[in-house]
Amino acid sequence: MEAITTEGTFFDGISARPRPVTLRLTFRLEIVGEDITRDWSLLDLRAADAAPPLMRINHAQGPESVEFADAPFAEALTARCPDLNRAEGGGGVTRLVLWSIAAGVSVLLTAIYGVPAASGLLAPLVPQAFEAQIGRSVDGQIVTLLDNPPLCNEAAARAVLDRLAARLTEGMALPVAPQVSVRRHKVANALALPGGRVILLSDIIAKARNGDELAGILAHEFGHVAARDPMRSVITAGGTSFLLSLVLGDLTGSTVLVTVGQAAISAGYSRDAERAADAYAVAAVKRAGGDGAALAAILERITDADHEKPDAISFLRSHPFTAERAARIRSLAGEKPAGPGILSEAEWTSLQGICPKQAKPEKSKPDEGKTRTEKL
Repeated sequence: MEAITTEGTFFDGISARPRPVTLRLTFRLEIVGEDITRDWSLLDLRAADAAPPLMRINHAQGPESVEFADAPFAEALTARCPDLNRAEGGGGVTRLVLWSIAAGVSVLLTAIYGVPAASGLLAPLVPQAFEAQIGRSVDGQIVTLLDNPPLCNEAAARAVLDRLAARLTEGMALPVAPQVSVRRHKVANALALPGGRVILLSDIIAKARNGDELAGILAHEFGHVAARDPMRSVITAGGTSFLLSLVLGDLTGSTVLVTVGQAAISAGYSRDAERAADAYAVAAVKRAGGDGAALAAILERITDADHEKPDAISFLRSHPFTAERAARIRSLAGEKPAGPGILSEAEWTSLQGICPKQAKPEKSKPDEGKTRTEKL
């Protein structure tokens, strides 16, 4: 390829001082001057605005540029540089935006489809010891999110609850023995966590009308434990949070932990997981001598209560298909068995008192013309 030369001026893009140079055009553009040697690829050259006959050439990968006033040289340079007049600014921004959108969409698709699918494969592979550790961490996070409700452990009621849990799990396949705790809270909710942990909030006991209804709720959570749904949910929530953090720029462990805790509270399992847990609950309650259809009754009643209080965190708040599930539960349960139910009347009365009533503050009494307030 014939070499063409001309004289020009070099600018380093840092200072405004012009520096004379010799330009040599072959299949590259060579720039030589005092203390200056550059060898630019023609693909990196971009023409900038300049008044003819002056031509200004920028380097696409940096701030440096050259100027010259040689029409034949400019014509030859234009012929050899296919991208010389390509607009860099608008196209670059457009490409950046398009690539950002594509990256965001790919992350969302992975979060929606890829992470849940992977969690189903990974959950059974998590060692029990590690799952138990995760369960403790998530338990603590949930207690914090619920504003640290106190434990309810009235001795006689606790003994009834332990016997009920043992009857519901007898002969049932569980990866680990469930650990049931009750916390005082004005919200009807039941949560299954990794490691076999199950939390009952006291209002779910208050809303149950008999031991069979509470047994249905408890067995439903045991069904999630049997399928390791809580571990699957944690993997999904943590993985989704991590993927979104890649886009949003927040990779703190606290963000992931809070997301996992909130996911456990919402209990947003799939419909298939809920149906499987319902079937598990019906089988467990019937095996223990109770009415498997009692779960449908409390499910419908709590859902109706939610319609009155849409801000409540209820047992089945995230499941709008209550009628379908209730019908399926009743079809699985069949006829109500004879007998008093899974708990005797005395046992049920005892269990209802697992959270002793809180003492009310005494009313202030006048004392020699002054007002005195008693503190608990």
